[in-house]
Amino acid sequence: MEKLRLGAQKLGIELQPAQLEQFESYYRELVDWNRRVNLTAITDYAEVQLKHFLDSLTVARALAEPAGKDIRLIDVGTGAGIPGIPLKILWPEIRLVLLDATAKKARFLHHITAQLGLDGVEITVGRAEEVAHQPDYRERFGVVLSRAVAGLPALVELTLPFCAVGGRFIAQKKGDIEDEVNQASRAIDRLGGKLVGVEKIDLPEFADQRRLVIIDKVAPTPEKYPRRPGIPVKRPLV
Repeated sequence: MEKLRLGAQKLGIELQPAQLEQFESYYRELVDWNRRVNLTAITDYAEVQLKHFLDSLTVARALAEPAGKDIRLIDVGTGAGIPGIPLKILWPEIRLVLLDATAKKARFLHHITAQLGLDGVEITVGRAEEVAHQPDYRERFGVVLSRAVAGLPALVELTLPFCAVGGRFIAQKKGDIEDEVNQASRAIDRLGGKLVGVEKIDLPEFADQRRLVIIDKVAPTPEKYPRRPGIPVKRPLV
């Protein structure tokens, strides 16, 4: 995990040997399960370190290090646990919910969190459009994350309903996203958000213009959002 260790140092993160061992185990299990369950197209050892693990840790740029166990974080559309599990390895004290609509991926998530000895992790199977209306999840999280799930206008509708007022949503994006951010302004406003900014991840490990879109939750989300499954993507609020 040398590429990960050195890349993390550039983010101001000093990964401990035990954490690097957890990432090593994560890699081995990910590749093994990927032979049976479609978890990721990236399986090369070096690429996983950078494009999955280090990329996940860049989220720390938009968050203060948790001061206790009261930080509740949800990773919407987590897939193989990215970026939620790497952040849990970094900050073991956070309470983490991993949300994905695919039961096969959830089975991997149960396996890997047990394998890595991660406590305080809940794995939920369901569509974000439906789970976000459940009382246990609606506006219950101080931090909401999502990576490569949908265009930003739709993504805002899928995620901000989970975010408590005073909390923060962070979307991981790459490339030229200025138009996408502008198109999302209506959705951000309607869902109770405020765009804080777009942070460029300027590391030599990434040649594809990685960005963090940072949105704070400043008002409650109207009850009708998110709309029923599929509608936020088909008819985004632009």
